[in-house]
Amino acid sequence: MHSPTVRQNGAGLASHFIRWWLPVLVWMGLIFTASADAKSYQHSSTLFEPLLRWLFPQMPQPTIELVHHVFRKCGHLTEYAVLALILWRAIHKPDKISSRAWRWDEAGLALAVVFLYAASDELHQIFVPTRTPLVTDVMIDTLGGALGLALLWTAGKIFKPRPK
Repeated sequence: MHSPTVRQNGAGLASHFIRWWLPVLVWMGLIFTASADAKSYQHSSTLFEPLLRWLFPQMPQPTIELVHHVFRKCGHLTEYAVLALILWRAIHKPDKISSRAWRWDEAGLALAVVFLYAASDELHQIFVPTRTPLVTDVMIDTLGGALGLALLWTAGKIFKPRPK
């Protein structure tokens, strides 16, 4: 039988994991699931391209395809910006009571994990029919993570509580 202290510590570990790391793992799972979609391009074009044709009936097909491609790459930027932010949150563990200063090593660690996950995601695509792993996607994903962290840092500077 466990002592109350062990139970509290075990419960504390579970609570810590759920609060800080579960969102990271869920988001990584969503990225992995989307990456495993063999018809990802077709699925997004089924919705996006008709919308573009409706909004811009005179737009030539090559332009529609280009806009669709850029839209998909912006999706990469966004999903990895979110990953970087929730990774930073899990590493930094911000507290409402006492705000800790920004630490570049924590942001760097979050960005390194984003890069490694982006690289592993592209490696995973080798095994998905109709998907093509691209080094440029790893660069776009990592850029998304860097932009997310840069926006967070900037927001922290702008909205930093003023001393009374």
